[in-house]
Amino acid sequence: MSLLIVFIFTLFGLFLFKLLREQTELSRPLKKSWPAIALLTIATGWTSIQAIPISGLSISPNDSLHDSLFGWSLVCFFILSLQLLNNRKRLLYLGYTLVGCGLFQAIYGSLMTLSGYEYTFFIPKDSYQGVSTGTFINRNSQAGYLVMCVSIGIGLMISTLKDEGSHNWRERGRRWLGALLSQKITLRISLLIIVAGLVMTHSRMGNTSFFASLMIIGLIGLILSRKATRGMIVLLTSLLILDVFVVGTFFGIDKVAERLQTTSVEKESRDEVALTTLEMVILQPLTGTGAGSFYTAFPEHRSEDIGRGFYVNAHNDYLEFLSEFGVIGTLPLALLILASLGAGLYAQYKRKNKVLRGLAFGSSMSILAMMIHATVDFNLQIPANALTFIVVLALAWIAVYQKTGRKRKGNL
Repeated sequence: MSLLIVFIFTLFGLFLFKLLREQTELSRPLKKSWPAIALLTIATGWTSIQAIPISGLSISPNDSLHDSLFGWSLVCFFILSLQLLNNRKRLLYLGYTLVGCGLFQAIYGSLMTLSGYEYTFFIPKDSYQGVSTGTFINRNSQAGYLVMCVSIGIGLMISTLKDEGSHNWRERGRRWLGALLSQKITLRISLLIIVAGLVMTHSRMGNTSFFASLMIIGLIGLILSRKATRGMIVLLTSLLILDVFVVGTFFGIDKVAERLQTTSVEKESRDEVALTTLEMVILQPLTGTGAGSFYTAFPEHRSEDIGRGFYVNAHNDYLEFLSEFGVIGTLPLALLILASLGAGLYAQYKRKNKVLRGLAFGSSMSILAMMIHATVDFNLQIPANALTFIVVLALAWIAVYQKTGRKRKGNL
């Protein structure tokens, strides 16, 4: 974590140096997205105030300082994303890089599970044997990461679709043959593998958030596109049918369904943890207990129903942010996420550029999936997932404000 913070701050420092020395022009998305930057800055600034020992706003100032530094690194990465992802080539590189990272996680996690030699990353697993976790400790964390990657991949698939429909069977056949011989088939196979890896995590909410967000954003996307082609309808339908019934059948969707069916209030402790966290929120609704202080504050309020278990996170991002940041710090974050979702949906309706429309779809689907998953897990507390989510939020604003041009190479 510390190395990641230093790395991001170094990148941002180099960007500022270049900006001052060469008078680099700020990108249009960076200039136009100031409300999003302001909201993220306000939330992070509040954690910095909490980290001041004499403020008395955190029960663990050292942890608040650590989270504050990570928060500022996320602000810097958000700004860098808005500035540097300024043409078609870079956006496509980013999209395919995220798909490649998801593909690696899916293949690595699946091989570890299927082979029986289960390691996270050079470290033997001491939990979650028999399910895919990739290089993550928790299967739900890997599921959240894979959902974001596959969502962007679906957006890339949409960007390759033709705007006009085929008029006869010959043209249709030529398009299908061209698709089979192009990079689209490689991307489609990669998405199938990632979905297989997602199913093998056996994460209930990870899989539920993926299919729910795909159906919801897919339906909204068909409405917002105003002229949905047969290709987009076929793609979204194949994603649901092929990925659920074919891939899921071979890689354990039945076990995910079984976990969902056997879930009960009696067997789960997350509801008691959530209720206890809600009590913590009620006690300090405005200021919270301090960023990063949940595991320190929770034992004092833990009830006998929960037992003596040690909880680092609340298994609910909404409640954990509220308990730590209070309403003052959480409200700007909530507004940022909702505004970014709105930006992604607006870009699908307004933009004519296929790459921007596709990435808007992927970012909207990813944001909605994370919002659903956050009700029972803590994906945004994982550095890799939080950093990826920041990029996803930036993509939504880029899809709205990025200029399109036809003259210079690399333009959209």
